[in-house]
Amino acid sequence: MISKSALENIHSKGQFGDYEDKQKKDLIEISELKDLLIVQLVQFKNSSASLNSIEIDNLKLSDVPLNVSSNDKTRILWSGPKNWLLVSYKKNLMQNLLEVFKDSDFAITDLSHSRAVFELEGKNVKEVLKKGCPFNFDNLKKNNSVNSTYHGIAFTGDMLEDNPEKIRLFTLRSFGESFYHSITDSSLEYGYIAN
Repeated sequence: MISKSALENIHSKGQFGDYEDKQKKDLIEISELKDLLIVQLVQFKNSSASLNSIEIDNLKLSDVPLNVSSNDKTRILWSGPKNWLLVSYKKNLMQNLLEVFKDSDFAITDLSHSRAVFELEGKNVKEVLKKGCPFNFDNLKKNNSVNSTYHGIAFTGDMLEDNPEKIRLFTLRSFGESFYHSITDSSLEYGYIAN
């Protein structure tokens, strides 16, 4: 199967908006991410499996709201009670997940081809997100995640860094272009570079 980018028809490289007479560090960088393993893990209500005994790529599932467990290749985002989103550059991790998580205790769903994913980096990233989302981004810190809406489009945000601000955004593939247009439109005021 050929992997096709969700944003290949609209993600144009270059500088846009109010970028003139600004240094690169003052602009927002927008990059599309491809070829990530994205898996939803849901523990069944009647499951008695202990989360303490489960590790994925040397990471534990956290039951702390908004918390993200991470290393250099894999991130596990808390999405809700007994619900996580695993994101990894390690495509072979899926086989490990199927071995570790018993199907009597967990539902494992590969979402890799059903999401549009891109990152925003720069000092005004939170300001861009505040323009279309009701969440209080002042409270979002490194290794936190959020599920919310942006101009009515559901998305998941994963805060990668605080300084400069860097967030990874996930939305359904079918809303990818609309979400991307909303984010880039809100970024024009600050100027942005699309990589």
